[in-house]
Amino acid sequence: MNVSFDRRELSTILNVYGRNVANGEWRDYAIDMLKDRAVFSIFKRASEMPVFRIEKDPSLRRKQGQYRVVGQNGQILKRGHELVQVLKVLDGDISLVR
Repeated sequence: MNVSFDRRELSTILNVYGRNVANGEWRDYAIDMLKDRAVFSIFKRASEMPVFRIEKDPSLRRKQGQYRVVGQNGQILKRGHELVQVLKVLDGDISLVR
């Protein structure tokens, strides 16, 4: 069975995504549901590599937290147990997008 975002998680992610689309920062997204994790990829343009990836990895739930935001070069920008807290890295510093 594949890992997926539930309705509440997806709503939280789409709220952040929608604000950045309205600001003209982001243009497209993709959702992947894999066996070990779910990934919400954010793009500035559809033909590029993702600028950010929001990942849910349940195997890390009891360790550092199942949620993480990964930057374009693969660096982990924030990780934790609460999705809202992890996503603050995307709202707090828009300069990360540029």
